[in-house]
Amino acid sequence: MPVKKGNGAAGEAELELDHELPPADNDESLPETAPSAGQAAAATSEVERLRQECGSYLDRAARIQAEFENYRKRAAKEQQDFRDYALADALKSLLPILDSLDRALKTKAASLEDFHSGIELIDKQFHDALAKLGVQPIEAEGELFDPNLHQAVQLVDTQETEDNRIIDELQRGYKMKDRLLRAAMVRVARNPGK
Repeated sequence: MPVKKGNGAAGEAELELDHELPPADNDESLPETAPSAGQAAAATSEVERLRQECGSYLDRAARIQAEFENYRKRAAKEQQDFRDYALADALKSLLPILDSLDRALKTKAASLEDFHSGIELIDKQFHDALAKLGVQPIEAEGELFDPNLHQAVQLVDTQETEDNRIIDELQRGYKMKDRLLRAAMVRVARNPGK
């Protein structure tokens, strides 16, 4: 359809432009222009450059993945070594106690009191070694029952002490810093009247 346009100035020639759109349901493509030899060579060199760049990125990614895998294995080995050596240090602190027990079994005690005092010294030595490792006994007898630290194995009906008070410690509990190693096994008073 012809359209006449003017620039608004008097005496200038009017331009006539024809615009045609292809039909909407026409599948014909526009005619392609054949690339020149220079354009084809430039496109080929560009493709080759991109392939080389892609190859270098893939190589770099493979190297980084291999380095990460080596790092992961090295870190796992270091953690295992740390655990092994930490355990070795703990065991070294317990060996003198074992030596004391061996000596106690080899000696002939003059009396039962001598044997008892020797066992008390070994017990103190053992508790000192545990304290150096950060292991502390849990206070139980006479304390209020705490289910986070104590394990009640028996409830005893009594009027002599208040409700939920620990009467007796059957097995000592231990904690390491803030972590519970073993709960204390206790008997707890049940006194609904108080």
